[in-house]
Amino acid sequence: MSEITHARVLKIAFPIVLANATVPLLGLVDTGVVGQLGAAEPIGGVAIGALVLSSIYWVCGFLRMGTTGLTSQALGEGQSREVASLLLRGLLIGGGFGLLVILLQLPLIAGAFAISPASDEVESLAREYMTIRVWSAPAAVSMYAVTGWLIAQERSRAVLVQQIFANGINIILDILFVLVWDFGVKGVAMATFIAEWGGLLLGLWLCRDAFAVKLRWPEILDPARLKRMAVVNTDILIRTLLLQSIIILFVMWGARFGDVTLAANEVLMQFVTLTAFALDGFAFSAEALVGQALGRKDKPMLRRAALLTSYWGFGACVVFAVFFAIGGGTIIDILTTAPDVRSHAREFLPWMVAGPVIGVSAWMLDGIFIGATRSRDMRNMMLISFVIYVAAAIPLMTAFGNHGLWAAMLVSWIARGVTLGLRYPALERSAI
Repeated sequence: MSEITHARVLKIAFPIVLANATVPLLGLVDTGVVGQLGAAEPIGGVAIGALVLSSIYWVCGFLRMGTTGLTSQALGEGQSREVASLLLRGLLIGGGFGLLVILLQLPLIAGAFAISPASDEVESLAREYMTIRVWSAPAAVSMYAVTGWLIAQERSRAVLVQQIFANGINIILDILFVLVWDFGVKGVAMATFIAEWGGLLLGLWLCRDAFAVKLRWPEILDPARLKRMAVVNTDILIRTLLLQSIIILFVMWGARFGDVTLAANEVLMQFVTLTAFALDGFAFSAEALVGQALGRKDKPMLRRAALLTSYWGFGACVVFAVFFAIGGGTIIDILTTAPDVRSHAREFLPWMVAGPVIGVSAWMLDGIFIGATRSRDMRNMMLISFVIYVAAAIPLMTAFGNHGLWAAMLVSWIARGVTLGLRYPALERSAI
């Protein structure tokens, strides 16, 4: 196994950053194509339908993280058969969860509209979209396992190829089905359905070396290994739900300050999303390299993996902080044309400048702990950070309004970084 170098870190990181860049592009094309239909209702129907299904799939992110950590460790241990088995276990879990979504589609869709009702026409179009796209749920969820498996082996270029392929198909079919053949909202759903299954098939082909290993079902369904995978994935799921709860509370509390503040916060959250997308590359590098080092029980390698990936992550965050300080106002103007929202967002822009540097330790330590499959620590430290966030937000909002709300968000990032940092020595000790 080669030495961990800056070039090795960047080789993993850059394709992930490029792959993430294609995600918002697909959303823009979906919206733009439906927007050509000349009515607001199709845009709303696609937006709500995509949001509901994407939120369900997003929860399954634990499968990507758990697969990366466990596979990278098995790779470090030299267990080639276990590396192959982990992909098949992940595909079984992803396919099973996807089938469950299909079976429960009616109550899931009904529940979504009970929580957030829409007009009759928008709801009808959203249902039309979801009842088509939901049949690709097994593919969409299984891709988390494929992505995690490829990242663990530092094959991030393959992830980029798969992402460009799937999104490219989606965009081409969007144009054909909606603008050329006039299928409307059904066309957008059909395009995504085909793209998700096509993306999975390409992903499986990219992982074909795993299927060349002749495995027996008792190996794949080994109870002890299945239990370990279940524990890791459950802990990460709880951690993810707590993280999502912080974001939901942030939006709900921000709404109390009025529509303009709510809109300004949504614009500024795009700065956070942009930073997170860029940092994913270095966090994923940490997952793969830390996991391999831990599998080898190589403490110096583990420390070097954590440090080198974090150096690059910190450097990227400094660049983003400077970029937001210089060009943040221009980004706000691009994202909204409303004068009151623009001026309001500018008032809170300093939090976006501080955010990347303050949040980098939390984001990078997440990657380090995922690679080490220290999922219990991730769950417990996120729970502590959630409590700290709520405890900080209430008095800070009372005293400083929306500034206090943004301050509480940054406090939660500090809490995640500090609490995980305190657990890092124990992580290193496990590599002996």
